[in-house]
Amino acid sequence: MSLAKVYSTSVLGLDAMPIEVEVDISNGLPSLTIVGLPDKAIEESKERVRSAIKNSGANFPVKKLTINLAPADLKKEGPAYDLPIAIGILTADEQIPKISEKVLFVGELALDGNLRHINGILPTVLMAKEKGYQKVYLPDVNKDEAIMVKGIEIIPVKNLKELIYHLKNEKAIPSFFKKFQIITDRKYENDMTFVKGQENAKRALEIAAAGGHNILMSGPPGSGKTLLAKTIPSILPELNEDEILEVTKIYSVAGLLPHDEPLISIRPFRSPHHTTSNVALVGGGTFPRPGEITLSHRGVLFLDEFAEFPRSVLEALRQPLEDGVITVSRAQGSITYPAKFILVAAQNPCPCGYLGDESKNCICTPTQIIRYQKRVSGPLLDRIDLHVEVPRIKYEKLASESVAEKSIEIRKRVEIARKVQNKRAKKTNSEFSPRDIKAYCGLDEEGKNLLKHAVNNLNLSARQYSRILKVSRTIADLSVSDDIKKEHIAESLQYRPKEQNIY
Repeated sequence: MSLAKVYSTSVLGLDAMPIEVEVDISNGLPSLTIVGLPDKAIEESKERVRSAIKNSGANFPVKKLTINLAPADLKKEGPAYDLPIAIGILTADEQIPKISEKVLFVGELALDGNLRHINGILPTVLMAKEKGYQKVYLPDVNKDEAIMVKGIEIIPVKNLKELIYHLKNEKAIPSFFKKFQIITDRKYENDMTFVKGQENAKRALEIAAAGGHNILMSGPPGSGKTLLAKTIPSILPELNEDEILEVTKIYSVAGLLPHDEPLISIRPFRSPHHTTSNVALVGGGTFPRPGEITLSHRGVLFLDEFAEFPRSVLEALRQPLEDGVITVSRAQGSITYPAKFILVAAQNPCPCGYLGDESKNCICTPTQIIRYQKRVSGPLLDRIDLHVEVPRIKYEKLASESVAEKSIEIRKRVEIARKVQNKRAKKTNSEFSPRDIKAYCGLDEEGKNLLKHAVNNLNLSARQYSRILKVSRTIADLSVSDDIKKEHIAESLQYRPKEQNIY
């Protein structure tokens, strides 16, 4: 009879916590029991582990085996416990030496003993470093994902057989070292220079990128709204190392890391279809997973055909747009995910799309137009800083040989504005609190008079007043101006929501 203890991890939300895999071998009828709130994937690991041990040249003990995953009150999911369970069984059966308490094992086993790719490696290695573990044994296919975490030894394992030799000190597996490098000067498929005309919309997108502001584009079909939205990543600043770590962690947990490049080093651009469900957008499920809101963190969430999304889905955006986080509550607890993204929405002004168009008449009735426009609630529109019209492009603009400004030139101005904001308050202007607005958005007398006139005559809400100040601050930053001037306020007022004349 023997008892062994091996350490693994469980990923909850975007963070990992240590799990003790206890294996007890005793006399009795041959059986294998797993306790500690395992899910179906862990229950099925009995057969995977049994076959993997046999096919790796080791002996599976024909005795009574009890495996406990502690803490017992925490639900465990996924196949990542296969490897620690197998190592625990071999240790308890004294086929390999006792394992150090400062070592972590994660990995899914194939029936032949090979290790398969698993999700959540980055939070696992981060937790291991924070808790003082010295080594992490993980699947060889996951090794590139762990390179961002410095100060901990990574042992990439291809199969159980070579790991057994390694633990018996017969044939060592070399540690994995690779210097992490941020790729710069990326080439984007969509560039501002390829967008004909739409100078007003381009300017609004530049402001949105510089200050992290949300933007709504409205215009007839074919005016270039979708193309404009797709160019936004090309004018956003490059991710820094901390942001790469944040975003990669999210995609690691969601299982969306590309195998050819297991690091997210460009800003995310998510574009869910308008039939997307509430859970798909905000996250959730039996074992909560990040939704589109969180997958857009530090990047762009593009909602095309904005008014076509179900109202309940759009209303779910209100809290994360305001707070920068989304809390998913389920019976077993609540998980908070980061959600700092730029919302870029595009919609037609009416069901047929041609309300206000100079060349084509709208065929919708006033009732249809009102019903269509009411699909997006006022409180949600109030949370969008920039509202811009994207009109039909005329032939002269389409056929023009003139070359528009490249994204890289716009990005230089955006980066300068972001550096100013980071130096000023360690945050973008769109994240300003009321205290920040008071401290950093002071106006001269001309600016105060213009804003007073606008509030009184345009019936601006308190939230709209604050957002005009934030946008004005960004316009001033792009102009490399320390003070918010009258012209900055005037330009900011152009991007307020406008009422449509439907008659």
